[in-house]
Amino acid sequence: MASEPEVIRDKTAMRRWSRSYRSKGKTLAFVPTMGFLHEGHLALVRAAGALADLTVVSIYVNPGQFAPSEDLDAYPADLRGDLHKLADLGVHAVFCPTNLYDYGEGGGRGDVQARRTEGAIGSSGSPVSCLEAAAGDGSGHETWVRVEKLERGLCGMSRPVFFRGVATIVAKLFNIVEPDIAVFGKKDYQQWRIICRMVRDLDFAVKIIGSEIVRESDGLAMSSRNVRLSPEEREKALSIYNSLSKAKYAALHEQSTCQELRSLVIQLVTEAGGRIDYVEIVEQESLIPVEEINSPAVICIAAWFGAVRLIDNMEINP
Repeated sequence: MASEPEVIRDKTAMRRWSRSYRSKGKTLAFVPTMGFLHEGHLALVRAAGALADLTVVSIYVNPGQFAPSEDLDAYPADLRGDLHKLADLGVHAVFCPTNLYDYGEGGGRGDVQARRTEGAIGSSGSPVSCLEAAAGDGSGHETWVRVEKLERGLCGMSRPVFFRGVATIVAKLFNIVEPDIAVFGKKDYQQWRIICRMVRDLDFAVKIIGSEIVRESDGLAMSSRNVRLSPEEREKALSIYNSLSKAKYAALHEQSTCQELRSLVIQLVTEAGGRIDYVEIVEQESLIPVEEINSPAVICIAAWFGAVRLIDNMEINP
């Protein structure tokens, strides 16, 4: 039976662990997660394990990327099960901090239970995260990493604090774990591109690898949120993959315009009972919307089924 990975909860201890192995010439691959691991996460871990001597996984549900109105409360957790799964994959260490925003100075404690009493807008008039809503104004964490253009569209339109929270926590994790390689899933396509750009712009010495989407046998993209779908909602959610597949075929074989492709996806998902957040066709690196597909593009979608918001995408390489 495989031994469970070493669990590290303190950021100083995590940095010491990494540096001790790197000083011996070992390379480290890193997979940041929010836990409740499914096969999609495990595929990232397997990819990481093939790229370096040692594999580190972090498990941390980051309040800095959730708005007070979002589903932080409902985010599932199963640490014991996660550690068992990671042991089977030979992961060497799991960084599982309690609170990465507690700086021991009385502020920034990230007591997310307090967020319910606060609004989603700060005193400056800008949207705030659960972290800020809990801490209140004038104390705690106030430094944010933003990739300004890439964060604006797609999920950034309806989740205005999300990507600054993601970029900030990933920057913090890179500074703590100090990996050589980090693996991100391409299901979160905008997130992956934002991290790539952040690493380039800020000269992080980390190579970013994008791993392909892992799907259920019926095509549904694996997500921790899938467990919150009712059987009926899950069946309806298959319209996302089916519509993307039909749009990709049309793009490659029928010379359809981007407007026609978007309309096709919207129609199929809406008819199945989904509520569209967005459907966009964008250039793969810049995420700028395109009108014609004559270079690598990606169809991105976010849609609600019941109370669950799902995202998916499909690359098109003409």
